[in-house]
Amino acid sequence: MSELTGSTAAAPAAGATGDAGTSDLPTLSSERIWGFWSFTSVNIGLAIATWAFLSGGVLAVFVGAETAIAASVIGNLLGVVLVSLTVCIPSAKYGVEQYTVLRTVFGSNGSRALVLVLFPLAAAGWNAILAIMFGRAIVNVSNSALGTDFGPNGAMVITAALFAILISWAVLVKGPVSIEWVNKFVAPALIVVILVMLAAIFTERSWSELLAAEPLAPFGDPGLDWAIAVELSLGVGFSWWTIMGNLARLTTTQRAAFWPNMIGLFLCSVVAGVVGSFAALVLADADPTVWMVPLGGAVLGVLALVFVGFANVTSMVGQTYSGSLAIRRAGGAPTRRMAWPVLSALLFAPAAVVVFWPGTIYDNYFKFLAWVSLILAPLCAVYFVDFYLLRRRTLHVRGLYEPEGVSRYSFWGGFNPVAFLSVAAGGLTYYFILDPLTFESAAFFRYTTATLPAFLVAGVLYYVLTRLVVIPAGKGGYVEPAAR
Repeated sequence: MSELTGSTAAAPAAGATGDAGTSDLPTLSSERIWGFWSFTSVNIGLAIATWAFLSGGVLAVFVGAETAIAASVIGNLLGVVLVSLTVCIPSAKYGVEQYTVLRTVFGSNGSRALVLVLFPLAAAGWNAILAIMFGRAIVNVSNSALGTDFGPNGAMVITAALFAILISWAVLVKGPVSIEWVNKFVAPALIVVILVMLAAIFTERSWSELLAAEPLAPFGDPGLDWAIAVELSLGVGFSWWTIMGNLARLTTTQRAAFWPNMIGLFLCSVVAGVVGSFAALVLADADPTVWMVPLGGAVLGVLALVFVGFANVTSMVGQTYSGSLAIRRAGGAPTRRMAWPVLSALLFAPAAVVVFWPGTIYDNYFKFLAWVSLILAPLCAVYFVDFYLLRRRTLHVRGLYEPEGVSRYSFWGGFNPVAFLSVAAGGLTYYFILDPLTFESAAFFRYTTATLPAFLVAGVLYYVLTRLVVIPAGKGGYVEPAAR
């Protein structure tokens, strides 16, 4: 056979061009560095960064403790399972960078355009939020320990945020091994922080008092507030779509790529988020950086703030590592020739600009989560349908790396208009059900959320149009070429 189906032997090994962790070529089994427990450690470090606390704090704006627990479990479980199946399994099976696999859905030029637009925006948003949290944590440490009076959006926060970005870049330059090394220290420390926070919360409030605590600023309609809490939790779950495939390609098996997500991205994220909801309800503030000192006292609170601040580095590194691989592939020859430190620095650059307006993005985090779902749920849907229902988990690896016009994944001029149309339809479905700017919603939003209909519309439309249009046209490599 001229092509090996389902085998990385059909393409050059990652090691052919250098380090497997920073190459966009398939990883061989000998180059995969993360087994079950190693990848679990990476997952835990990613999941319990302060964005989990912030996500929990945001739920407390709309709902009380019991509802926050239920919404967090349901939303995160659905989001993490769908993301893990969609991006982790293909990348782990073939050792292929996840945005290279997207050529099977959007075409070579389509996936390139998607990456070049999506990743700078994602990096700007998530890295800026994490860096600003780092900055606010450092400012609160200074205010508590040194008696300073720095504001939450002032120059000191911006300076500390820029410092966090610099640290993250320095860690990322060392490659993916540094992610695991940092997490070996950060993950256990953050688990201790969570336990200390939980103990402090129940020292201040009994369980019955906590259950009776009112949400901070609800809409006042219990059904609507519940749906928004689930919606935001779905956004947290789907947010992992952008980075997990490129981490999973370094795992030893598909099981090692999937199940650690249930421990880290789901379970630990939910626990950290629920603790965040409790803290926000007790202290009447959704910002995690103001909780630690009131809960733990001056000494323990300051230590917890330091740990929490630096934990954001692990999430920034993981996010930007995945983006660097995607941009390296999508940018063609210029980015392939670019040194790894330079390329990763370019992806940190958008966040370094955004942090100059800390309050704008940080204080509107719940709206940011809504935009995350609007974009990523439809993307996840078409990827899921393509891999599991249309291609039956079989990819032709050589075709992923062949040029447009030669690859079976070329579609029409390197673009698959059906995929873009389906994603747009999913996004519009979301927008008409829930406006992410104003949070005005359709009457049935409380029963359906906006994310799940967006996922279903995009997935069903993609399946139907692919069957009716793409496959009959002989595009996309869905049908084996006739033997010559």
